[in-house]
Amino acid sequence: MARQILRRLLRAVAALLVVTAVVFTLLHVSGDPSYILLAPEATAEQRAAFRAEYGLDRPVWAQYGRYLGRLVQGDFGQSLSFQMPAAAVALARLPATLELTLAAMLLAIAISIPAAVLAAMRRGTLYDRLMMALTLLGQTVPTFWLGMVMILVLAVRWHLFPASGRGSALHLVMPATALALWLTALLARVTRSEMIEALEQDYVRTARAKGLAESGIAARHALKNALLPIITVIGLQFGGLLGGAVMTETVFAWPGVGTMILDAILKKDFPVVLAGVVIVAIGFIVVNLVLDLLYTVLDPRLRRA
Repeated sequence: MARQILRRLLRAVAALLVVTAVVFTLLHVSGDPSYILLAPEATAEQRAAFRAEYGLDRPVWAQYGRYLGRLVQGDFGQSLSFQMPAAAVALARLPATLELTLAAMLLAIAISIPAAVLAAMRRGTLYDRLMMALTLLGQTVPTFWLGMVMILVLAVRWHLFPASGRGSALHLVMPATALALWLTALLARVTRSEMIEALEQDYVRTARAKGLAESGIAARHALKNALLPIITVIGLQFGGLLGGAVMTETVFAWPGVGTMILDAILKKDFPVVLAGVVIVAIGFIVVNLVLDLLYTVLDPRLRRA
């Protein structure tokens, strides 16, 4: 088990190096931030002094090596636009993103798994066909379009929820729902498929022969054995939601890491973009390590691997 975790950590470090290298290179070849952060009337000497101050006058490979050296020490660099540590800027936005991501994840799990289990138990019925049609619809509706429709109908016309921003629980309802839709559809399809396969196994037939109730068989036997792939999808998509909520945060003006990264890209604030990317990547790594531990709890055979 310890070897598995160590291998995972080494792979995670390698992936983190690749991600930071790609993002760092793309950012630094995208243009000179002095033309955005300095006044239009700034002289060539002032722009040169700005680039020298932040080390932007060096080759990209030298800048990346310097960045990695600081990153190992926990230094994400200084924000070019906020004039404060980039890590502080990113961490200030992280709670909002975690709140939105967790709310969307819990909503998706609460809706999709019970609905999918019931659909698997009633395979081929009208309910099953209707649920499959809804999951197909849920995976095709763009999140940004759904968000705008929700704002127009639920906020502007019916005044049920605030249109944007973060504050009370009501502010969370629409962005979490919009972000959860695609994941709900995906989890429902995966859960239904795994449950159908589990319900056809011999141990389920044995449980039925003993006279156990169908609901008890599905909950205690079939669902337990179908959890591994479901948990895998949840873990991978949690990481995806953590970093991919940019569109949802933008539509609802949610002050999270996604909108911070987008604003920093437009301002060419390289340290803030990289800080956001690294923090999201670390979150993804932590989630996958937790999943590895959960696998050994759910399937004891993996402890001997």
